[in-house]
Amino acid sequence: MTGGPPPRTLYTVSALTALLRVHIESAFSNIWVEGEVSNLRIPTSGHAYFTLKDAASQMRAVLFRSVGRSLRFALQDGMQLVCRGRVTVYEPKGDYQVIVEYAEPKGVGALQLAFEQLKARLAAEGLFDQARKRPLPFFPRRIGVVTSATGAAIRDIVQVAHKRDPGITIVLNPVAVQGESAAGEIARAIEELNELGGFDVLVVGRGGGSLEDLWAFNEELVARAIAASRIPVVSAVGHEIDFTIADFVADVRAPTPSAAAELVVRDQQDLLKRIVGYGDRAVHAVRAVLRDLGARVEAERRGLLDPTALVARAMQRRDDLEMRLRLAQANRLKDLRSGVEALRQEVLLRSPLQRIQQGVTLLPHLRTRLQQRMKVALELGRRSLEDSIGTLLALSPLAILGRGYSITRRWPELTVLRAASAVAPGDVVHVRLAAGELLCEVQKTANELIRESGSV
Repeated sequence: MTGGPPPRTLYTVSALTALLRVHIESAFSNIWVEGEVSNLRIPTSGHAYFTLKDAASQMRAVLFRSVGRSLRFALQDGMQLVCRGRVTVYEPKGDYQVIVEYAEPKGVGALQLAFEQLKARLAAEGLFDQARKRPLPFFPRRIGVVTSATGAAIRDIVQVAHKRDPGITIVLNPVAVQGESAAGEIARAIEELNELGGFDVLVVGRGGGSLEDLWAFNEELVARAIAASRIPVVSAVGHEIDFTIADFVADVRAPTPSAAAELVVRDQQDLLKRIVGYGDRAVHAVRAVLRDLGARVEAERRGLLDPTALVARAMQRRDDLEMRLRLAQANRLKDLRSGVEALRQEVLLRSPLQRIQQGVTLLPHLRTRLQQRMKVALELGRRSLEDSIGTLLALSPLAILGRGYSITRRWPELTVLRAASAVAPGDVVHVRLAAGELLCEVQKTANELIRESGSV
């Protein structure tokens, strides 16, 4: 019996990929994975495609739109993400990937991250700007309230408001203040009260709770409904330490529902006290004015003179004014004469004849100065020329020849000779003396004379 090679199992690429997908999906059907989001892409389908990576590896991830709608936050590149899902193989490319079924940011809750993201986006749109905040009416008569019909918030608002002003009208538009439908109900209630009209101010809020309990007031739908309200809105959500997106968008933020009622409704007793105080102050002010007027009348009465004294005072005043007028006229005429004289002198100075006469007078003086300067310039030029000539003569080769030197050059090239070794016996040289020139034939050089004297 002869053995042979084991039979081969031959897979196509598609078959092998499908087999791997089955094994991977069965082995990693519910896993948790952590990594940094990168290469995030969200096409028109609404599905999110991205890469999860750490310092050593990376893998593809897909978050389908149906799952993405349930996330409270928006995916961003660079976000550290903790995901739950299943690993599968994308067969057309043979890539393995994780299908994300739940995700939350690492290190910060999803709700808190969603809060910060929405807050930053709405702030960039200007919904929190102080310039768009409206003042509350000073004396409102009709208040709309958006809150739960069974919560403590409406009881606190009604109790405080009626205590401060028994005649105030409060209209409740009841809504759910937590849960999936709460945000939509709150937004619709604000819109309904605006459509109904007749309200001076709206109070939107609820009592305290956790971040999850208060989340309806952090929804973009509620924020935009508050921003679009034509009626001023007071946000009264939670306790004093709680802040929501609604607080930032509203015209006024109250720390609690009770505080909202105190901000909106004026205390009638306080107003009455203030009115009485204003009345007392007005009476005192009128009495003070009457006293001042009486004193002024008495002073004027005492200052009144008989008609004769008044006429004498008027005549004296007329004489005084007449003398002041004459003095002013005399001073004015004097100033005018001075001005005319100054103008006459200026005209004379600017007259062409005057300027010509001044020029003729200056001509002899200017001629003399020009002649003197020309003589000085000529003398300076002559001296400078003499100095230059002396310098040239001192540096001239002819002056050197006059002291007994000569210039020797090879004939006929007339190249200057600087060493005796440059010529040989029989060569002709040209010698330039201080007076005249020589053509000489070289018979011996100094080196030959030295050798001959040595040999003797």
